Amino acid sequence: MSPNFAGKVAVITGGTSGIGLATAEAFLEGGVERVYVTGRTATTLNAALAVLGDRAVGVVSDAGTLDGLEKLKAEIDRREDRIDILFANAGIAENNILGETDEAFFAKTFDINVKGVFFTVQTLLPLITDKGAIVLNASIVGNKGMANLSVYNASKAAVRSFARSFATDLKARGIRVNAVSPGATVTPIMQNGLKIDDEQMKEFEAYVASAAPAGRMAQPPEIAAAVLFLASPQASYINGVELSVDGGLAQV
Repeated sequence: MSPNFAGKVAVITGGTSGIGLATAEAFLEGGVERVYVTGRTATTLNAALAVLGDRAVGVVSDAGTLDGLEKLKAEIDRREDRIDILFANAGIAENNILGETDEAFFAKTFDINVKGVFFTVQTLLPLITDKGAIVLNASIVGNKGMANLSVYNASKAAVRSFARSFATDLKARGIRVNAVSPGATVTPIMQNGLKIDDEQMKEFEAYVASAAPAGRMAQPPEIAAAVLFLASPQASYINGVELSVDGGLAQV
């Protein structure tokens, strides 16, 4: 049975491309009353809104800054809205080499991936309905030691930890908090963040095809389906978990 989100309001940070955009589309297909999506530029945000339609509200907001998050909260407040579902999705992935990584790189990754997630939840918490659902976007790298990604790996391990802690912290309000951990997924972050060129992409796809039991990389709608499940009444007794959506890659 497909989740029914009729009458619900969802918020997705980093909702202009990849997993965020696919999840916004899926929530709209699932009947949400409204979905808020954030992006760092008006250009990318407007392109996403053209795809999502008139039940989507776009907010130019950098989820890695407190000012950006307050701007998002203010817009939701202005519309006298509430939040039934929060998908803290905004994040970056960039390679780093141990021995050559500077403080600015470290700070940038943790500001967006760790501080951003924590303060997204804390800032928007007054607007989240009791018995609402929060999903954090982690990654299977949080449980693996992937080369030249130590800072990114650690940032996603922190997100996984937040899901455990937040679930306990929000027990009294009945708000469930879970993490979705995608595996290798075909998104713009591959080219824009990890700087993988076409030839490297073919090699990586071949590696995943050989290593993952599923035999291929994921597409963003497949990750979105997991987010919708965790946010739905069908997952009403699932709390504080990490759901790996990786074709089995982390298990082998």
